[in-house]
Amino acid sequence: MSYPYQIKSFEAYQEAYQKSIQDPEAFWSAIAEHFTWKKKWDKVLEWNFTEPKVEWFKGGKLNITENCLDRHLATKGNHPAIIWEPNAPDENHRILTYKKLHEKVCQFAHLLKNNGVKKGDRVCIYMGMIPELAIAVLACARIGAIHSVVFGGFSAQSIADRLEDAKAEFIVTCDGAYRGAKDIPLKSVIDDALIGNKTVKRVIVATRTRTPVSMIKGRDVCWEDEMKQVEEKGITFIEAEAMDAEDPLFILYTSGSTGKPKGVVHTVAGYMIYTNYTFVNVFQYEPGQVHFCTADIGWITGHSYIVYGPLSAGATSLLFEGVPTWPDAGRFWDIVDKYKVNILYTAPTAIRSLMGFGLGPLQGKNLSSLKVLGTVGEPINEEAWHWYDEHVGKKKCPIVDTWWQTETGGCLISNLAGITPAKPGWATLPMPGLQMVLVDENGKEIIQEGEETISGNLCIKAPWPSILRTTYGDHERCRTNYFATYKNMYFTGDGALKNKDGFFRITGRVDDVLNVSGHRIGTAEVENAINMHAGVVESAVVGYPHDIKGQGIYAYVIYQGSHTQDTHGTGDLVRKDILQTVTRIIGAIAKPDKIQFVSGLPKTRSGKIMRRILRKIAEGETENLGDTSTLLDPGVVDEIKNGRL
Repeated sequence: MSYPYQIKSFEAYQEAYQKSIQDPEAFWSAIAEHFTWKKKWDKVLEWNFTEPKVEWFKGGKLNITENCLDRHLATKGNHPAIIWEPNAPDENHRILTYKKLHEKVCQFAHLLKNNGVKKGDRVCIYMGMIPELAIAVLACARIGAIHSVVFGGFSAQSIADRLEDAKAEFIVTCDGAYRGAKDIPLKSVIDDALIGNKTVKRVIVATRTRTPVSMIKGRDVCWEDEMKQVEEKGITFIEAEAMDAEDPLFILYTSGSTGKPKGVVHTVAGYMIYTNYTFVNVFQYEPGQVHFCTADIGWITGHSYIVYGPLSAGATSLLFEGVPTWPDAGRFWDIVDKYKVNILYTAPTAIRSLMGFGLGPLQGKNLSSLKVLGTVGEPINEEAWHWYDEHVGKKKCPIVDTWWQTETGGCLISNLAGITPAKPGWATLPMPGLQMVLVDENGKEIIQEGEETISGNLCIKAPWPSILRTTYGDHERCRTNYFATYKNMYFTGDGALKNKDGFFRITGRVDDVLNVSGHRIGTAEVENAINMHAGVVESAVVGYPHDIKGQGIYAYVIYQGSHTQDTHGTGDLVRKDILQTVTRIIGAIAKPDKIQFVSGLPKTRSGKIMRRILRKIAEGETENLGDTSTLLDPGVVDEIKNGRL
């Protein structure tokens, strides 16, 4: 067996689960022994969910990059750590061995130090999916700087908000990025984000697209020039900073039910141990296999299952710059064929999108290397599950349907590939260490009786190693968001079903957060952006079922002067303006799919918008809207129903 803690049978899963619940400290301590520590911990776990305060491996000292890189050098130095497939299929790919990656990370860590970056400083990283992104992330961790990666699709305003919140003093970016047929001008977006910024001291710019960029003297430096200086001195190593187990590793911003994104903080030791443990067990990774996670490193999936999970396990991780449908819808299958990919981990959105192209793109592609398929970001519908199973896995590859969140650091509920049972549409069983419960609105645990399937709000009774520790600079927000709804429990914000076998099926968000293409977007955030448009009086945003994205965004908008623009033919123009506004403020990812102009919104007498009614109308349910008698103006509901798009 390749990893001493890899679960190899259903019985072994049950045994590990029992142990992890009865004595979590002994369980996680035994796993932590397999990693490289500069100093062993004094205490495995100290916690309460009231403050909340969670500390794992207290007093321990380590550096995550020694566990991701240095410890593999003797045995895996010449093995590929990262395989990079560029956006254009005819451009040369790159392979970074563990030795080469280690050298590049050490050199870039020197470069960061030369530019004034110190332990504890926040470094914002805004790059395309190139190896330099992984190098920048690891170099920050090497010297103890806190990285905050921002997805390359976010707007200047979104970046400005995140820079302000994290009080970041350093930025690493590129001139531009390639994504399918598009060139994205990253550096000019950063320049816009920095207007009025008083904290950023240095912007390090890597060259990718050769887009002309403005370089400000004293602030902006070129990655390649700076790297050359390090290389000319013959530097290939830097000592890894000794980090406390509970020191922050990174901040990652996620949407909440209020307008302002919150900076989820993950710490070094617990995050490392949990991402490694779940990577090895969920995907049943074997040394030498090629693992292809199609996510962007700008999201938690990329942090955990492109960078830290695979590299800490000495795996080969495939990094893809492009999109699944460019230059044609066979791109994923070309990559699987080209690199003999063994594990493919992607989003249901991508699968549904590729289903729409039929089976043509799969013809002539050799997919026989695949051993495990995985899905992430949202529950996968049964039709997509069967298509994936039949046409991609040829009914020979287990599919792991993983459920987790930015806040959880790693997979919490998933079948283990080929080891524990799978059920289409169900995430199935919790990982060892996870005490999942369903509660009613009052926080009372719902007890299963006999064979019945129960439903409720999904909560967790005790901490696992990679639980978020705080929201950056605002611990109270962390408490109210996750720990205040139900006493002594972490509330996931999701509803779920649990069947007689103990399997869980996630039924979706119970708060005002949408899950669009596997990414969480707060309704309040989208409403705030729409309301920034000069002509908008008020708006309300809800989710509705969408064939490809899973959930689409439906916006009801009150526009000044008139709600009948459509009759004058100006409605589409206004819609385009609103979409442009949302793109500028948040990014294209948050653009509404439908915008319906209305004269009013269904509000209670206290002024609360009844989103329940709007959600039902958006979903096409116009009959059973529940009691509307408490509304200030019940007549507005008929008008909205009649104008539904």
